[in-house]
Amino acid sequence: MSSNSMQKISTFLMFTGQAREAMNYYMSIFDNAEIVSAKYYGPNEDGPEGTVMQAILSIHGQQFMFFDSFVKHDFGFTPAISLFVNCDTEAEVDHAFEKLSQDGKVMMPLAAYPFSKKFAWVADKFGVTWQLNLVDSEA
Repeated sequence: MSSNSMQKISTFLMFTGQAREAMNYYMSIFDNAEIVSAKYYGPNEDGPEGTVMQAILSIHGQQFMFFDSFVKHDFGFTPAISLFVNCDTEAEVDHAFEKLSQDGKVMMPLAAYPFSKKFAWVADKFGVTWQLNLVDSEA
């Protein structure tokens, strides 16, 4: 990837062996999602063979870095930072909510709120939090 097309600042998501699974999961949920680049640990390298050394996933042109840490930490993902997704259609927000909340946790149910006609906040099965917002086309 050329330096001209690389984002200056990227969201960095650290997993402990589930990065590849998470990338495939997000590609199954969002249209226009693809793995831009990926490096995996090989035999006799620092991390377990086949886990993600560094990868970039693009969703609607927004790039996210993925990494598998072989070091166990006392922390995980927190809702203090979440991924905010503006959805163009009800079908898009409904689909994302259904998939992301499966085996996850609903923090704010999919509903109308004073700030949005349809919104939800969920933590997916990996603990990554997502705010899903139906864009008001009349605004």
